[in-house]
Amino acid sequence: MRPGQIIVLASPVFFLLIAIEFAVGRARARRGTGQDTYRLADAVNSIGLGMLSQISAVLTGLLRIGIYTAVYSAVALFPQDAAREFWTTWYGWLLALVFYDFCYYWLHRMGHESAVLWAAHVVHHQSQHYNLSTALRQTSSGALLGWVFYLPMAVAGVPPLVFGVVALIDLLYQFWVHTEQVGKLGWFDRWFCSPSNHRVHHAVNDTYLDRNYGGVLIVWDRLFGTFREEDERCVYGTRGELKSWDPLWANAEVYWALARDSWHARRWSDKLRVWFKPPGWRPDDVAARYPKPAFDIAQVTRYEPVVGRGVQWFAGLQFLGLLAAVSVFLWSADALPLPQAAVWLAALTAGLWAVGAVLQGRLSVTEVLLVEAAALATASAALGIGWLHLVCKPLALAIAIVFAARRAQQQPGGMTRFDALLLAGLVASLAGDVLLMGPANLFVPGLVCFLLAHLAYIALFRIGVGLFPRPRALAATLLIGAGMYAFLWQGGLPVALRIPVGFYVVVIACMAAQAIGRAAVLRSGDPAALWVAVGACFFMLSDALLAINRFVSPLLLASLWVLATYYTAQMLIVRHIRRPGA
Repeated sequence: MRPGQIIVLASPVFFLLIAIEFAVGRARARRGTGQDTYRLADAVNSIGLGMLSQISAVLTGLLRIGIYTAVYSAVALFPQDAAREFWTTWYGWLLALVFYDFCYYWLHRMGHESAVLWAAHVVHHQSQHYNLSTALRQTSSGALLGWVFYLPMAVAGVPPLVFGVVALIDLLYQFWVHTEQVGKLGWFDRWFCSPSNHRVHHAVNDTYLDRNYGGVLIVWDRLFGTFREEDERCVYGTRGELKSWDPLWANAEVYWALARDSWHARRWSDKLRVWFKPPGWRPDDVAARYPKPAFDIAQVTRYEPVVGRGVQWFAGLQFLGLLAAVSVFLWSADALPLPQAAVWLAALTAGLWAVGAVLQGRLSVTEVLLVEAAALATASAALGIGWLHLVCKPLALAIAIVFAARRAQQQPGGMTRFDALLLAGLVASLAGDVLLMGPANLFVPGLVCFLLAHLAYIALFRIGVGLFPRPRALAATLLIGAGMYAFLWQGGLPVALRIPVGFYVVVIACMAAQAIGRAAVLRSGDPAALWVAVGACFFMLSDALLAINRFVSPLLLASLWVLATYYTAQMLIVRHIRRPGA
């Protein structure tokens, strides 16, 4: 049984304990003897990051166990048969667990003392609440470098199976210590990682910072001078506050900050040292040019954007659906070819991102439904799930039309020519989607529908800025279009399609040029126009991929790339287009 399947089986226990902790916290808060440590958005974000970690481990976990197995097979100090016989005795298993926990201590400690390792580990610390859902908050990039710290076990001949089992035991043990509802435990605290000990580890208080790294045993901290007893109120989170429910940004924020500092550093040595120095270290020249405020614990405020009760219910229901989908995926991931697993990973990630965005107020409910329908349409096309694709592909554009129409009605003056052109482009695109799902003889009618959509978009993007306000942009897109057309011609574009495809290429190039020119004109008054231009460019890319796959050479997972870029284009346009002066 795979670790992912064990996690699925353990999930009901996790959620039962979370429910009990929630109830205890609520009861104590009412009596004034404790506090409720849960907030919906924070818990959803933490559990969602755990889900993202588990589904990404289907891919990254291969790296960790693959390298471990290779080292074990090549350089283990003891013959495999003898080593296996020893490590599978009861005392061998116990020693392997202690050995793993020792290696984990050093990985965990280095995760706080080296910036590049902190960039992975920071995800677990970002929550400003401390509860059992925080335990599930895990990184998706830890396996990229973390495997190095466990190689001593491979060299010592610990079989991969034993390694995998004790790793899971060590991880599962740490679940229960993430709670404020359990106080100090006397002698237990002196030997083992406990709730009190681990609360210290998650705190940003000066006296608690970077302490208590042990996973199961706290004796490592006592031996190596990193132990600190809990004796004052803990303030949780990180000193560089996340202030977001975006699971992708949660995983990327520190990497991005390190990359920026590395880019800005003048010395080549500093560009490298940024990644390996302790977190927070910055070259003097970078700190001087791009100062950051000093951390002040008195200024820490919890990130709690306000959203309506209806949105919270919607997000909760969407999250439950994603939880079920992730469970099914983890249970069957072993049977999926790697490309199929990657497709589902992308679709589930899109859903988790959308739920975080709606809880943050960045997306509306309709936009979340659009993202989810687009993700399912793309995944079902790539995986050949015909019935789901037939439902979700037209549904995605239908939702986009509803979104655009509702937004128009809510604006002063109601529906205008601007809104009508946007809706015309979306309706024509929907018609094109439906036709292109049909038999091959509907390709040209589908092409005509998309041509009409692009003409509508050209007219839309022209409002307020004139026709082709940046001639260089027009020249560039036409040149790119001509190059693509020549490539298709050489690749075997049918004679009967050369004229309609050529005309289509000219129109879509003009659409992209108009969007780019509009963005250039409106860059100060309407920054969102840039995203519309990016969407137009994605439209060109999507159609180029479709044409290459259809007329030149089949692409691996062509539907994934074609539809992912297509829906990105449509969503960027419909979300960011603004009336002049709005």
